[in-house]
Amino acid sequence: MRNRNSTECCKRPMRPKKIFFHKTYSEETTLDLGRALGAALTPGVTVLLSGDLGTGKTTLVRGIGDALGVTRVRSPSFTLVNEYHTGDVPVVHADLYRLEPNGAEDLGLEEYHGSPCVLLVEWPERWADPPEHDVLKVFIESRSENERLFEISSLGGAADLVLQNLQEAVKDGKTDSGVGLQPALD
Repeated sequence: MRNRNSTECCKRPMRPKKIFFHKTYSEETTLDLGRALGAALTPGVTVLLSGDLGTGKTTLVRGIGDALGVTRVRSPSFTLVNEYHTGDVPVVHADLYRLEPNGAEDLGLEEYHGSPCVLLVEWPERWADPPEHDVLKVFIESRSENERLFEISSLGGAADLVLQNLQEAVKDGKTDSGVGLQPALD
């Protein structure tokens, strides 16, 4: 079950309009989910990724980057923010793990939100005032060594459309690896 103390990304409640659940069973199927999400993303949408260490946040980001033309996503654990301008849409990837709670204020992440880029933020609970619109919240729970449960919720019109497009891609089984995307049933 979700540990809300360590993975909740905001102090005040944000009410998601839509919630989607999805399971992956390997690194490759997590990459596939990321590719499907990346294909659905539009500039101006922010993705907040929460979950314990080792649940696959950076793996999902690698899949998103792959779909957006970023050939080599590096974890920004030490640099905090990486910008990629290799695809059609600029991608900004922030990893706030090494920051203290509320330690992200000086990074200027709010300037990226709503701009013509895709902003991906790992450990958003360290961001004191994350955006409340055009946001996808992704919570990842490790169910076993390889199985992950993704809870993806949308906040705002653009994010709602992204989530709808992701759901359609999963329903249609669109995937790069041939493994197939399947929604969670339990």
